[in-house]
Amino acid sequence: MHQAHHSPDAVPDRSVTRELPPPASVTPLRPAVDIRAKRPPALMFLLRRDTIRHAMRLLGLIAIDAASVYAAIFTALAFKALWFEGIDPGWHAHQAREIAPFTILVVLLNFARMGLYGRRTERPGLGRIVTGLFQVMVVSMVFVLINGQRDRFSSYYIFYGTLIFGVAYIGVLRLAYETISGRLLKSAGQQRRAILVGTTQHSDAIASALADDVDSAIQVTGVVTTTAREPRPSKARALGTVADLPALLSAGDIDEVIITDPAFPEEQALEIVDQAHRLGIHVRVAPSTMEILVHRAEFLPGQTVPLFELKPPVTEGLDFAIKRTFDLVMSSLILLVLSPLGLAMALAVRLTSAGPIIYRSRRPGVGGVPFDCLKFRTMYQDADIRQSELEELNEAGGAIFKMRNDPRVTPVGRMLRRLSLDELPQLLNVLRGEMSLVGPRPLPQRDYDRLEEWHKKRYLVLPGVTGLWQVSGRSDLEFDDMVRLDFLYLERWSVSLDMSILVKTIPAVFGRRGAF
Repeated sequence: MHQAHHSPDAVPDRSVTRELPPPASVTPLRPAVDIRAKRPPALMFLLRRDTIRHAMRLLGLIAIDAASVYAAIFTALAFKALWFEGIDPGWHAHQAREIAPFTILVVLLNFARMGLYGRRTERPGLGRIVTGLFQVMVVSMVFVLINGQRDRFSSYYIFYGTLIFGVAYIGVLRLAYETISGRLLKSAGQQRRAILVGTTQHSDAIASALADDVDSAIQVTGVVTTTAREPRPSKARALGTVADLPALLSAGDIDEVIITDPAFPEEQALEIVDQAHRLGIHVRVAPSTMEILVHRAEFLPGQTVPLFELKPPVTEGLDFAIKRTFDLVMSSLILLVLSPLGLAMALAVRLTSAGPIIYRSRRPGVGGVPFDCLKFRTMYQDADIRQSELEELNEAGGAIFKMRNDPRVTPVGRMLRRLSLDELPQLLNVLRGEMSLVGPRPLPQRDYDRLEEWHKKRYLVLPGVTGLWQVSGRSDLEFDDMVRLDFLYLERWSVSLDMSILVKTIPAVFGRRGAF
């Protein structure tokens, strides 16, 4: 008897899982409600606990957005008054009260249309917020021009000024809301319990990603593999095979099924969806590479068979013009704001070690054509000569070279690298058209010469000052994973994605994640 006892945390054996009773003989822990069933009457709907929680969520997000829009208008007007005009900002507070109601109404309606007040798992991120606010800015400008109210504004500053401050306020406050509410729900046991279904390789990857997210609303209870021949998962409990899934779902303690394998058989997937929906359980599917590509596909009409063309990366046409304009405006603003800091860093480099202030690193750009990538010098003058001596001490995988304690780095250079401030002169590369604010990072010639052919496809576009590397782990990632992130960026590019990466770069830099 004593040997037969197992702790509740022990990983169950597959043979035990297969002996689970069929769905008909299992007593559910909660009543099954078919997702496809008709919703309850209005009175019952209002009395539901979930409805109250959703109402509180909606009111909280609306309050955050409304307050942020008003604060953005007031800050833009006050900043202009203090910086440009020297006028008492109290007068502009009156102007803000006149402008705010219309702007807040348009923002709230547009955000609702874009799904920004949906459930936590369905709400888009910062990129969609930037897009929504940009659309409101355009609508407001058109409204002012059509209604002949142009004389009320001395310039268009109020529009783009409000956009900049609005992104900052809404982004920060929504991030705080998501973090705090997520942790409160997690501590209250409100995480959704999920089963992962698919091959062990894909399920382990999804389980690891969810485990690394401290604010994740999903708790992985286990993995169901496609066949018994699959190796046991290492990131979650093994719950058996697909044949065991009906019994597991009928037990009543699962909220969600996540199909992790992009090549999962369609017939089995449809059966799982039907079984889950009958029990009130949601089903989600991890996208395949092809589904990601289709986001940038363009429909070609007039064909016998419906076809979609996979568009090339952003290298020409209207998309490139938009990206280039964004680069010029944002890099100019950043240079203007950070110019005092840049002068201080230049002085520190000059006074602490011999050599030029700016280091010109010859690196391949678009199509492999080399250019001088500008950086504040962070190493001693003989760094390039000593490179060969340190090759065997390389701590990075793949083509790149990295050392946590590189003896060639100066004390000031180490500080600049920690905060990535040595990259600031690359804004000049952006203005010169050699780089973009966001894109694949340019590699030194030494690293480029070690690339495989498929790696070099990342050189189809302008290299970037920052990119998905910087906001997804920085130096902690494997090189192949970095390249795949570059490809993902190329296929899903948008101005809102660029803005989102730029905003996320700030906490990534100051958090010192993976930087050395």
